Amino acid sequence: MTPSLVLTGLSAATMAAPVGGYGLIADAAIVLTGDRIAWVGPRADLPTAQKGLERRELGGRLVTPALIDCHTHIVHGGNRAREFEMRLEGASYEQIARAGGGIVSTVAATRAASEADLLASALPRVDALIAQGVAVIEVKSGYGLDLDTELKMLRVARALGRLRPVRIVTSFLGAHAIPAGTDADSYIDGVCLPTLRAAHAEGLVDAVDGFCEGIAFDTAQIGRVFEAARALGLPVKLHAEQLSHGGGTALAARHGALSADHVEYATDADARALAKAGTVAVLLPGAFYTIHETQAPPVQAFRAHGVPMAVATDWNPGSSPLGSILLAMNMACTLFRLTPAEALAGTTRHAARALGLADCGMIAPGLRADLAIWNVTDPAELSCGIGINPLYQRIFGGVA
Repeated sequence: MTPSLVLTGLSAATMAAPVGGYGLIADAAIVLTGDRIAWVGPRADLPTAQKGLERRELGGRLVTPALIDCHTHIVHGGNRAREFEMRLEGASYEQIARAGGGIVSTVAATRAASEADLLASALPRVDALIAQGVAVIEVKSGYGLDLDTELKMLRVARALGRLRPVRIVTSFLGAHAIPAGTDADSYIDGVCLPTLRAAHAEGLVDAVDGFCEGIAFDTAQIGRVFEAARALGLPVKLHAEQLSHGGGTALAARHGALSADHVEYATDADARALAKAGTVAVLLPGAFYTIHETQAPPVQAFRAHGVPMAVATDWNPGSSPLGSILLAMNMACTLFRLTPAEALAGTTRHAARALGLADCGMIAPGLRADLAIWNVTDPAELSCGIGINPLYQRIFGGVA
């Protein structure tokens, strides 16, 4: 296939810098071949063979890799607005969960919703993320906690990728909460693991997740889920150290997890373990903000040990009703003190790594032509704005 389009009149934040920075190329050119990037570099260095191709001038705009939201729960029924009120009245996340709210309340609404209803409610969420330059969305199950509903959620997630120009990556989160009337071990063995195997047999699972916390599952229980995932050849990831330190981050590292997510209560030793395992720390400032958490993730330890940090919305109906990846970037900077370059790396290069994807997240030859074109000139503007969407256009697989 021959190169078909040259983008010029732009600055390119390639995000290909190995440590820090934007990999910024001023007055750049990007050559697209079908759904791939064929060349990127200074416009003055554009190869002679490509100078006569169709060109599109971008008027000095900034081009970045299309963004990636690597942690969401956007397929669900109902809402939890009353819990928002309860938190304002002083109730903690754990108190709400133990009173029958939280995840289990969404489980009831999701079980009651039809597949068509779940799809109809999820599509506007997908559209909102696409409108902010997102090309890849991770979608978790976990609001079913029974075989039929977990499979229903995953089928809806797959349908989102067929109905919209977006790449959907699914995570089986059967170990999300303990249903009423059972205990954690019985649920893991009798429901979660058989459902995982059924979902995998149907081709619905890209990775396996769990919630390792005092109000959910301990490390031994999650360890059984991870062993089942390994037997199926599936990568793992984990909600870890969100509300307390329970050993989840170390467990994720021992299993070579793609990511450990939340990690507010992770330690320096946890950071070393993640670095050794090559596991990404996914920071979720929307949940930190919503549940009024006061302990921030150990960002300095992650930096010191070279742990890649991703940033995501954690869009869900209760603890992080955040539908803006750009606001997540701003919050990661203001609440966790990430630099704007770290925030952009967290929603591009490192987010791709958190999903096990090697063909996106940077502007480099051979990678997918998933690009975001912005009405800004300085990449820091993407994290600076609050409630501002400067997207000019998104290119998905070479198609605008």
